[in-house]
Amino acid sequence: MSSVSPFHGLSAFPPTPADINGRVDTEALCRLLEPLCDAGVASIGLLGSTGIYSYLTREERLRAVKAAVECVKGRIPIVVGVGDLRTDHAQGLARDAEAAGADALLLAPVSYTPLTEEEAYQHFLAVTKAVTLPLCIYNNPGTTHFTFSRKLLQRLSEIETIRAVKMPLPAGGDVRGELAALHEKTGLAIGYSGDWGAAEALLSGADAWYSVVGGLLPRTALALTKAAIAGDGNEARRLDGLLEPLWKMFKEFGSIRVVYTLVAHLLLAQAELPRPLLPLGPTLRQRVLDVTEPLTALERQSLL
Repeated sequence: MSSVSPFHGLSAFPPTPADINGRVDTEALCRLLEPLCDAGVASIGLLGSTGIYSYLTREERLRAVKAAVECVKGRIPIVVGVGDLRTDHAQGLARDAEAAGADALLLAPVSYTPLTEEEAYQHFLAVTKAVTLPLCIYNNPGTTHFTFSRKLLQRLSEIETIRAVKMPLPAGGDVRGELAALHEKTGLAIGYSGDWGAAEALLSGADAWYSVVGGLLPRTALALTKAAIAGDGNEARRLDGLLEPLWKMFKEFGSIRVVYTLVAHLLLAQAELPRPLLPLGPTLRQRVLDVTEPLTALERQSLL
């Protein structure tokens, strides 16, 4: 396992190529992971939301982890999503990931019945007791409909192996203020998802960018990350501007639909959205390809 911290810098979240029956294409997955390793991202976020973790069986999730570990060979830390409705199932997924060679875990409080804060706390505590790997809290209210209070994050941060939190962009846009409040109450590494706000989040002092676009355009995302962490606002915003057309696609169609359009095009491999999600139609698909072609060309040429 890698000794590099997986919770700082650019954490790139690739899609998980699979067929319509949810069978993971491990060869195509490896082809997605190689550019991430070559670019030198800080960590790989395997089986995140874009990685369709919630739509895959335990067996397929384990196949994906084993294939990723074999492909990456310790070059980059791998953070594996282990969210599930049931606590015992999440524990099993965490044990699978640890046994397969993952470096860290990402856990979302997936639920059907809305969770109380105590239920969420006990869920996380149980998963941390099942394994020894460091864990990142996945605060993703858009999919889980559960929002972590600062009080709960403080309580969870007292669990030894919980080291980080993946936050959504704050509704009011005050990342700097939120970071100050969280750092005051917790010792967690604080990173953000929501790619269109990543530049400002990193410039405001965030520890990590948990990036959807980093899973397909790692060099572009890494250049933005490095510029922002170095405090080079002009360069970070310039790169963010290049990505703005893609951010608009993400907001209009949902990042998962855009990403799976791109992976099918770039890899020429099967990368089906799990039903009931439907792929974009031909006209919208072409819009996405037209918008991203300059970015993919730049990525290929390593001009950044």
